[in-house]
Amino acid sequence: MRRVTVLAAVLALMAPAQAQEATADLLRSHLYAGELAEGRAAMEARAAEDAEAAFGLGVFAVFEAIEETAQALYRHGFNPERGIAVGPFFGMPRAEAGGPAPEELTYDLLRGYLEAFVVGLDAARPLLMAASQGEFAVEIDVMQIRADIDGDGAAGEHESIGAFLALAAQMGERLDMGSGLAPDLDMPVHMFAFDRGDAFWLAGYTQVLAATVDFLLAHDFETFFDAGLHRIFPGAGLPMERRESTGTIFMERDSDALLADAIAMVHTISWPVIDRDRLEGARGRALAMLELSRQSWAAILTETDDHLEFIPAPYQTSPFQTLDVGKETVEAWLETLDVSQRILEGDLLLPHWRYSELGFDLDAWFAEAERTDLVLLFTGLDALPFLRPGEVASAESFAAANAVFGRSIWNYALWFN
Repeated sequence: MRRVTVLAAVLALMAPAQAQEATADLLRSHLYAGELAEGRAAMEARAAEDAEAAFGLGVFAVFEAIEETAQALYRHGFNPERGIAVGPFFGMPRAEAGGPAPEELTYDLLRGYLEAFVVGLDAARPLLMAASQGEFAVEIDVMQIRADIDGDGAAGEHESIGAFLALAAQMGERLDMGSGLAPDLDMPVHMFAFDRGDAFWLAGYTQVLAATVDFLLAHDFETFFDAGLHRIFPGAGLPMERRESTGTIFMERDSDALLADAIAMVHTISWPVIDRDRLEGARGRALAMLELSRQSWAAILTETDDHLEFIPAPYQTSPFQTLDVGKETVEAWLETLDVSQRILEGDLLLPHWRYSELGFDLDAWFAEAERTDLVLLFTGLDALPFLRPGEVASAESFAAANAVFGRSIWNYALWFN
């Protein structure tokens, strides 16, 4: 009888660990198979009592939002590399015809897809914030995560994060033109133990993405759509594809047409503001991202282990040989967050090359600007209403970041968000 009692006690102690292991296994199996809806349902059933499941629920919500948007764009032939990196200028020939014909894309359809994407990201954020209150460590090989991008009902090997990063790195090399400024997307380590610090990090990335989309949706960019987006939606029936480009100016047909479209796209970035709340909301999301990054680091710096860290504390092991994380790295990043917040709040002004005695009030611009015209902002006319005296940001404002990150700043920014 005593042996039975001892055995029961041991099994009772083992049960929570077995449940957590089962949750992690279930999370990984659905992520690696690209079964996002099924994974979300499985995590929902456990999230109230299981911190790993709560984190998984937020992860599946993020990837579902990405998958749904990607499928919508894929139906219209979304393919930046096929549309942009063509001709001898980039060393890539035109893609051979094949696969399903793209559906016709309209400006209103694209806006609808982007609006739905923001809704999906906003649904994921509170789930990740709830997960950040628990203690967990879920091991995930990020390169094996899949999503059904083309909407054929199955997530193939070409639809994994690993395959996507490989393609993005190739395109980045083409478009970088030897400058060396493109982020290095190579990941020597793929398996990470994601914890509550990473829940804050992923919640922050939902705001990075949503802020970018909200900024665009706050404007009427239909002329820009007509002038240049056939470059990333080749074959979707946009205006500039209705007649084939056959003439040349400088080099050859494809490269000259690309140059002409690039000029047209810059020229048509003169977007009227049509949704003030969404524009101011983009600024609010940027501020939220800064705060979530601080919360992420606060959680990371309390960790005592050193096991497959995605973003390590200074006393933990970095997964990237060329991107060290020391005490000065963290301090420089946190200082950069503070400087960025001051700029967003209008306390620290942005410099304008034409007006050395005044600074540009970014907070006032979000609240009052009637249009976004990059050329007129740069040349000065559209900057005039937002110039005022005050402290102006300079290289000294970002001295710590420049000293620590140097030319690797974009790699650290992509990693830390």
